[in-house]
Amino acid sequence: MLHVVLFQPEIAPNTGNIGRMCALTQTRLHLIHPLGFVINDKNLRRAGMDYWRSLDVHEHADWATFRKSNAGPQRLWLFTTKATQSFWDVRYADGDGLVFGNEGHGAPEWLHDEIGAGQRVTIPQKNPALRSLNLSTAAGVATYEARRQIGW
Repeated sequence: MLHVVLFQPEIAPNTGNIGRMCALTQTRLHLIHPLGFVINDKNLRRAGMDYWRSLDVHEHADWATFRKSNAGPQRLWLFTTKATQSFWDVRYADGDGLVFGNEGHGAPEWLHDEIGAGQRVTIPQKNPALRSLNLSTAAGVATYEARRQIGW
């Protein structure tokens, strides 16, 4: 099973879109609290609430709780603009977790350190003047590449 891990996401529609994508790809979604919103019909309706019931979603009180969870991934890949290794240059495996920081601050430095430089990857972009892809777009690009490699 592939895992998508959202570290303290802040924007409900992004999380809803990612949840919808995870339901369609049968990828487990992990939400690391605190969240910047409440998971309810009002916040997620347009993006993915109708898919939420088909989603394998696990909520965790914090990062430490997530790491202790038996439902978590075997190996982590942190997607960040602070990496030089392209996400295309690694081999994903069944049981991997794709970790994404939040929309406002990305992943904190301690999380970069914990995951380690060898497990940090970036999605290349042609225009370095722009900050990064939207969270739901990045999660989609990453998930489909990992799924392509692992197989359906």
